[in-house]
Amino acid sequence: MKKKFTVKKNHEFQNIINKGSLLKTNEYFIYYKKNNLTYHRFGISVGKKLGNAVIRNKIKRQIRSMLNIDYSTSHSYDYIIIVRKNYFNNSYEDNKNILLNSIIK
Repeated sequence: MKKKFTVKKNHEFQNIINKGSLLKTNEYFIYYKKNNLTYHRFGISVGKKLGNAVIRNKIKRQIRSMLNIDYSTSHSYDYIIIVRKNYFNNSYEDNKNILLNSIIK
């Protein structure tokens, strides 16, 4: 995922979480908010309760690879993806399908 497609700053995260909409699944909390750009941006958050730094970074790498597709839509959004504990109960492919189906909605 290229750098321009990421949300990194804390105030951007807080703005999307506080003023955006929420979509809940068993594996993710997905906050989203419409932006004025021509592309989607993603922010990924994995809490310390899910594991040590190695595990958390592995999850973030997996999610970045899941999102490495071309979205051809007329509307662009900012997404914040927060991973939940049930992420470990599914395989990579199941988690990928759940995430992509949630974002397309």
